[in-house]
Amino acid sequence: MTIAMCPGSFDPPTSGHIDLIDRARAMFDKVIVAVIDNPSKRPMFTPTERAELFREIYGDTIDVTIFQGLLVEHARDMEVDVLVKGIRNGIDFEYEFQMAHMNRRLSGVETLFLPTSPSVSYISSSLVKEVARLGGPVSSLVPDVVENALKERLP
Repeated sequence: MTIAMCPGSFDPPTSGHIDLIDRARAMFDKVIVAVIDNPSKRPMFTPTERAELFREIYGDTIDVTIFQGLLVEHARDMEVDVLVKGIRNGIDFEYEFQMAHMNRRLSGVETLFLPTSPSVSYISSSLVKEVARLGGPVSSLVPDVVENALKERLP
């Protein structure tokens, strides 16, 4: 069985994240969504809330975990074979390429880059939060459960 992990902050999960996870599900036997708990950031949603959003979206068809620290240590603990990362543009590639080399050096785990689908390539969590804060429509940018969570969170 080949196990893939899709790591990220996912604050909040977007249609781009869903596209990436769905494509990974079609390629691998098992997909784990790993929500990063980075205490130095000030996210809109707690790691538990972000993980719960994924559980509402996918039910029990994927595993969702929360972790702190080095991704490769968590991947090793979860017996992951490959990390799956979405690439929207050249800036993403430059950053993720460096991280992939470091992760491989630290643990031997490989990283698979998937270019985002054109229909969601412009979506980022930061942009979604900004549009939502300003009262703009986000229904085409996030799943329904995330849209509802944003509406509840923002005044």
